[in-house]
Order: sequence, then structure tokens, then C-alpha cells
Amino acid sequence: MRTASIFPGSRSGAAIAAAALLALSTSCGPGTDGPAGGSPGTADGPTSYTAKDTGITAEPGERFAVTVDQNASTREYWYLVDPEPDSSVLVSRGWEHASDSGDGAGAGGRLAFTFEAKGKGVTRFTLLHCTFTTCQGNTSELPPETTAPSGTPATEATPSQAPERITYTVTVD
Repeated sequence: MRTASIFPGSRSGAAIAAAALLALSTSCGPGTDGPAGGSPGTADGPTSYTAKDTGITAEPGERFAVTVDQNASTREYWYLVDPEPDSSVLVSRGWEHASDSGDGAGAGGRLAFTFEAKGKGVTRFTLLHCTFTTCQGNTSELPPETTAPSGTPATEATPSQAPERITYTVTVD
């Protein structure tokens, strides 16, 4: 799901919306300690984790999000890739992009992958981080066909690297 500015064509409205989104996203605390002043995954929204929070503990029924920085204008994308988490323990509820500038497509922003804890157990999921030097043929909706290093871009003299893969371990108590 993509988000759009609630104030189309208005730079000041977009700035207000971006400031409000930033305030909301930072009010959840650092991630591993849970949200500031609330219980995890309440009606106020899912608990928020960063890309570095690779060990996550949740309760059945709790929703949480892993939020990463993404900039489509520099061909930087994140994908949820196989292997999928054990569906009896954890289910993906999709992703949502929030633009930093409110300008929509091509702008830098944050991508939040949301999950729901279903039942007790331990499972894993992996996020793939692609940049223009690590993946070819990918778009915001289409991950690359391979996770091997892409060819070296014509503007670089150094060989490219394989895309970053981050595996998260989720324990549902």
C-alpha cells in the first residue's frame, strides 16, 4: 500500500504531514524496548523496530513493523524474500511507504513491513536490501530475479557487492 499527501499540491501541507508522520514514528521508542508509554501492538499502532533490531519478541495477536529507510530515486529498495515465516507463528500484513518530502514517487522515505504474531513459537523472515550497485532489474514492486551481485555499473570502477540480507528471528510467547 502506498501513501499520498493529504494536502495535494501544497508544499506547506506536505511539510506539516511529514512533520506529523515523523512525530508519530519517533514516539514509539527505540524498538526493542517497545513503545514509549504504552503496551506493544495496541490500537495506537504496531510496535516499531528498525533494520538493526533482528531479535523480536511478541505476544499472540500483536502487530509490529520493521521500518527501513528507502529512496526509490537512487534505486534503493527493500523486499521481504523467501523463506517465508512459519504462518502458524507469524503472518506478513504488507508494507507501507511514507515519503520524507510528501512528493510521492522517487522521494526518500521509510518503508514499514508489518507483521502479526499468530501463535507461540519461533520463526524467521528475511529482508533483502538492494541498491543500484547490488541488484539489476528490480523496481519497488519487483525484486531482482537473483540475489547474486549485479554487473558493475558503467560509472564505477570497483566490482559490485551482493545485496544485503537481514534475517530477523521472532519469538512469540
